[in-house]
Amino acid sequence: MRWSAGWYGGAQPGRRPAGSRTVPGLETTWTSHWPQARVRSVHDDRTTLAVVGQCGADDDHLRDALPLVRAERWRALTRWPGSHLLIAHSGRTTAVIGDLAGQHPVYYRTDATGTWWATAASALAALDGAPVDATALAAHLALGQPDVLAARSLFRDVHRVPGGHLLLLGPDGARVERYEPVSYRPVPLREQAAVVRAALAEAVAARLDDRPVSADLAGLDSTTLACLAAQQTPVTAVTFADERLRDDDLVFAALTAAAVPGITHHPVPGTPDTVYYAGLDDLSALPVTDAPNAYTVTASIKRAVLDTVAANTPSAGVHFTGAAGDAVLSSSSAYLSDLLRERQHRRAWRHAFGHARLRHTSVFTVLARTRPASRTDLAGTWWQTAAELRRPVREWIPQAQRPAAWTPLLASADWMTQGARLMLSAALDEAAGALTEAPARLADWTVRQDLARVGADTAGWQALALAGHGIELAAPFLDNEVIRACLAVPADERGAPGSYKPLLASAFARSDVLPPFVLNRTTKGGFNALAYAGLRQAAPVLRDLLGPSSQLAALGLVTQEPIAATLARAAAGQSTAQGALHLVVAAEVWLRQHTATTTPWWEEANTHVASA
Repeated sequence: MRWSAGWYGGAQPGRRPAGSRTVPGLETTWTSHWPQARVRSVHDDRTTLAVVGQCGADDDHLRDALPLVRAERWRALTRWPGSHLLIAHSGRTTAVIGDLAGQHPVYYRTDATGTWWATAASALAALDGAPVDATALAAHLALGQPDVLAARSLFRDVHRVPGGHLLLLGPDGARVERYEPVSYRPVPLREQAAVVRAALAEAVAARLDDRPVSADLAGLDSTTLACLAAQQTPVTAVTFADERLRDDDLVFAALTAAAVPGITHHPVPGTPDTVYYAGLDDLSALPVTDAPNAYTVTASIKRAVLDTVAANTPSAGVHFTGAAGDAVLSSSSAYLSDLLRERQHRRAWRHAFGHARLRHTSVFTVLARTRPASRTDLAGTWWQTAAELRRPVREWIPQAQRPAAWTPLLASADWMTQGARLMLSAALDEAAGALTEAPARLADWTVRQDLARVGADTAGWQALALAGHGIELAAPFLDNEVIRACLAVPADERGAPGSYKPLLASAFARSDVLPPFVLNRTTKGGFNALAYAGLRQAAPVLRDLLGPSSQLAALGLVTQEPIAATLARAAAGQSTAQGALHLVVAAEVWLRQHTATTTPWWEEANTHVASA
């Protein structure tokens, strides 16, 4: 796994990351398993700036930014295309800045002699064998929003730097500061469309060099990236085309490849093994990741796609995916709660009518689902959720039928022991009481949490692509500037029911990037058929995984009866809590891997390896 770490303190540390390189100009900062081309730094007598990862700035750009470091204009350093970690040092101050989506997260732990920081919480836990934080893991499973228990990582005594914040290290110790505003100044969609197009074009161009380029060619988001890349270099495009999906991704992909010069298209046929949960009887075949990730569940599908890429490219290259496109380009109907809160009743009614027509329901049903969230705020929701956790578990209904909420309580919360629920309830009460920087709009909070979740999952997919194929995965919709450009457009414009992804359509209308039929598309593929097929096929493996030997069960985070009922519903073809089950399975796999795998995170200064 690729990771970075650093030390700030009076004495020299007695260890360093195993197999690491020192970052030039930063004596106690290291990278492990990162290629040398992805680690760059510039410095003068008192100031150093380093980037780790894919960064669109060349060395001259970095050198020109040294005055920004000296002036501590941290946010100005985060405007380059690409996805990367920044380490800025000036005088006696060091700033460690991750990306907005959490592909380069920052964690730290402090003792009397100084502070260790790293992009892998597991590595910091391995310094002294810190155990998993059961409360933080409960929040991960029951709430699915990384910033609820913002400063807690999944390991005890390892602190997390929340999204939009940086770690500042100095003589007075370590502190966390916000560098990104809670919400952006709203810009009308038509005015912002050109900015979105430019940000996406720069994000794609930043990844293009002499490596082979491949891309998913499926929905509108991935198709946009493939077409942008094809303007500059040949693209090997792939479409997962399992006949059980019954969607039109393959039809649109073939039409796009025929219309866009530079794209060569290869369908990826499904097999009996390309379903959710395949391969979980052999966890050693999955790469160890720093956190649970959703691609544990879909690894066989992703491998099939990457196998096709590898078979049709001369060497390992960069592969574009449209991950997070849904989050930044559109919005769920939960933004209606914001319109109601702001007393924009006429606009709320008009939008609710449009959403009702799309969902073949009544406008009153839509408004009834969104109204409760308009009458509370983020802290109020957490107090309400804490109270709900202290009550008996709920009867299961699909999440989409529950009222919209700032922090929805997932079905997995109802699978926990009462002790675990009370433990999480107390943590939520504490978090609500300490909350100081809450957004005013539900849509702003929700999209940031969606991005943090997708970013963490994508990091797991990147590990899968690197470990199995040596392929670099690129997710430009998670770049800082793309996020900022898209989220400046209000949610009620991004998610307006009258058109499909109007921001992207406006950004690329009358351009030569996308064929018109792509922008006019209103359909989107889904993987439900493969999810249910996988649940039926893998039911014995899942019953064993989440059975008496389950590590989640040992922590009180799952109980047998509801898990068995959920699997039985799936085997019978009935609707079930798929999202919650995915979270639980991924977490169980992660726990088992960390228990079974001895990862050499650190080595002594004399290069003696110290294993976790």
